[in-house]
Amino acid sequence: MQTSSFVLDTEPPGPEGLTARQRSEIDYHSSYAARHACLVDTPVDLDVVTSARRRPWNAYWAFYDLMRATDLRGKRVLVPGCGFGEDALRLTECGAEVHGIDLSPEIVDMARRRAQNFAPRPVTINVMPSERITYPDDFFDAVVLVNILHHVDIPPTMAEVRRVAKPGAHILGLEMYTHSLSQRLRESAFMTKVIYPRVVGKIYDGAPYITPDERKINEAELAEITRGFENRRLAYFSIFAERLFPSTHTAACKADHRLAQMLGGLARFVAGRVVFSGIWTG
Repeated sequence: MQTSSFVLDTEPPGPEGLTARQRSEIDYHSSYAARHACLVDTPVDLDVVTSARRRPWNAYWAFYDLMRATDLRGKRVLVPGCGFGEDALRLTECGAEVHGIDLSPEIVDMARRRAQNFAPRPVTINVMPSERITYPDDFFDAVVLVNILHHVDIPPTMAEVRRVAKPGAHILGLEMYTHSLSQRLRESAFMTKVIYPRVVGKIYDGAPYITPDERKINEAELAEITRGFENRRLAYFSIFAERLFPSTHTAACKADHRLAQMLGGLARFVAGRVVFSGIWTG
């Protein structure tokens, strides 16, 4: 496995260097970390990496199917917005040299402690905004973007991802998604006042994980994210899953996935999640 001799300044960015959106994210995740302090002592479930029984109808499992098909052994991998470290630790199980970054000092502290407790090999985790990554050019063999891009400013984030990715690097991601036409329907009075409150109560127990500034990516942002990719692959999920019923309803999720497959390219108009991958051409 390759090892890095590059030493980062791990001090968190000062408030003068942050945007209003970044400060809002930090404030939200400070309290979010406090509410989930028990995760420091909770092992990461590795089934999505190690299990022989797969769940291709589930977007997260389908994303890991792509990861398993990509040889990351000995590769240097960046995980922006690593949160409590779940994906960073799972990637170490794939044999990667993992570098996670997150904007929240409290989240990073928890992820580091969790990695010390449970990671099968060392993981580097630092406080860093995805819009201003302090790693050098052409540093990573792969970048893994898991439910982070709807929290950030996409153009500067992707400019940084392209800068630190080597030519030929794998870029893999899973994102919350909505087509702009579907978003107009979502923002209608009927949906926001009648349907959405019922969905929140039924699926999220009344408390969805939503920060003040986050929003699903749309088709134009997806095009920007995957610009310059070779061998681009897109797969759409969750037409009704996680909207009208939770992802724990296996039979319904399987039917939902079959519908997305039957729709083919039309699924992009109605899907709620997208899995993407490609090779950065440099």
